[in-house]
Amino acid sequence: MKTLTNRFERVKYIAVKNSIYLILGVIFIISSLLNENFLTVLNLRNVLRQISVITILAFGETLLIIAGMIDLSVGAVFAVAGILSITVFKITGSLLLALIVGILSGVVLNIISGMLVSYFKTPPFIATLALMTIARGFVLLITKGQNIYQIGRFVEFGQGSIGFIPTPVVFMFLMLIVTWYILNHTRLGRAIYAIGGNEEAAMASGIQVAKTKFIVYVINGAFVGLAGVLFMSRVNAGLPNAGIGFELEALTVAIIGGTSFSGGIGTAAGTLAGGFIVGLLNNIMNLVGVNSYVQQIIKGVIIALAVIFDMAAKNRRARPEE
Repeated sequence: MKTLTNRFERVKYIAVKNSIYLILGVIFIISSLLNENFLTVLNLRNVLRQISVITILAFGETLLIIAGMIDLSVGAVFAVAGILSITVFKITGSLLLALIVGILSGVVLNIISGMLVSYFKTPPFIATLALMTIARGFVLLITKGQNIYQIGRFVEFGQGSIGFIPTPVVFMFLMLIVTWYILNHTRLGRAIYAIGGNEEAAMASGIQVAKTKFIVYVINGAFVGLAGVLFMSRVNAGLPNAGIGFELEALTVAIIGGTSFSGGIGTAAGTLAGGFIVGLLNNIMNLVGVNSYVQQIIKGVIIALAVIFDMAAKNRRARPEE
């Protein structure tokens, strides 16, 4: 009897630990039954392309949230990076230089957030909210609020393919590997988890908390810059108003993927699964003709349920064993 109970507890533990993947599987199966076009190669390839940008942003948010921080400036920095990248390409004609400038733009702007949070002890919410306002004003100023068209070969980043795989999807999986490696195989990753779990204990153990937070914002900036380049390329235009609300979508993906808002918990694979869940839900709702306003309501409910689940899990972990 005791052996049977132990096996049941082990199965239960495995099911809870891998619940995000089980949910993804269930959504995939249900979606395939709801619409015959869902399982077509063209549709699934389109889903991958659509989730790539938000998932890359979510990887950056995942690192920040695990460390107990957040970034509300994602959308605005994303727009600055994309616009500057297109501008450089139109001047030089170099795709490589344009990509580098886009990524560096995200890094430079996130250095501001990193400095404010790490060394001036500004709450992440306030620091990134300020940067969001500054970055959005900057990109509207340099473009005079006008879209940039005729971007030529720049579209290769977002519309091209490497073999059969869309280029943005290749970048998404590269960022998955980078995030996974940072979290699982570096001293920085261990510090990120420690700070998010208990900052005071991390500091007492010798971890350079301020330096670690700063580095995480810099890494997040690189992710945001890359995402901005890919998005502008995919839509074939430089849009100064692009990215509005993307910070919330990235947070949604990270939270649904199991990253805890209380810090200290999260994985790269979980965030990728969260991206797939959001992407599949959007796709099947469009295929079956769900009203766009209803879709917003459903997404809000999903976010609320994810947070409730996160809080319940936190309370279970905090409850002393009897």
